[in-house]
Amino acid sequence: MSQTAFSKLSIFFPMWNEQDYIERAVDAASAACRALVANGEIADYELIIVDDASTDNTPRIADALAGSDPRVRVVHHPVNRKLGGSIKTGFGSATGDLVLYTDADLPFDFAELPKALRIMRLYESDIVSAYRHDRTEEGSSRAIYTFFYNLLIRIMFGVKMRDINFAFKLCKRHIFDNIALKSEGSFIDAELVIRAKKLGYTVTQFGVDYFPRTRGESTLSSPAIIIKILREMRELRAELLGITKVV
Repeated sequence: MSQTAFSKLSIFFPMWNEQDYIERAVDAASAACRALVANGEIADYELIIVDDASTDNTPRIADALAGSDPRVRVVHHPVNRKLGGSIKTGFGSATGDLVLYTDADLPFDFAELPKALRIMRLYESDIVSAYRHDRTEEGSSRAIYTFFYNLLIRIMFGVKMRDINFAFKLCKRHIFDNIALKSEGSFIDAELVIRAKKLGYTVTQFGVDYFPRTRGESTLSSPAIIIKILREMRELRAELLGITKVV
């Protein structure tokens, strides 16, 4: 095994009513991790499903997957905690020295994961965050929303990112010794990156091909979600701007 190999990779998926995607997501992550182990990139791995009080067959399928594979774990929320609560549960449950968070609908090809690990080693990054090369398939309104959201983050917090809300965040788990996330909504992606950068951690971006959801519907740009993002952004702004470097 390479001396630069990571000890353990934790991948977690926040899930709410993802019965159509859950098995495909776990299968793809498992295959990618087995390849990383075979190539000496990681020594071990775990896959964590965070079931956010789903009302479809997601909990049953998740438990069945965990029952058939000891590297799959499930955390069930008794009540729905939205994206922020699910991400906090995922990071809090992970035991690896590396943690990857992504969505159940597989917005990127897991073949990108070895590249992300190489970037993390080469640039000594604490977080590797992906951005989408092409977003035309998800519609003009979402592309416009994302552009102005990233611009607003830059103006309000001085943090420049191309696609701060994209669900590909590969993190070294030690950063959470100094990062305690508070958002319960979709502002949590931005909160993670803002806190990391303000504390002095290195965040490296790289581009991936994007595969939009083909089943179900994303609620990220719904009016209620946008209002909650703006509210949490306002509530946390003073605290985030007051962070001082620790590394």
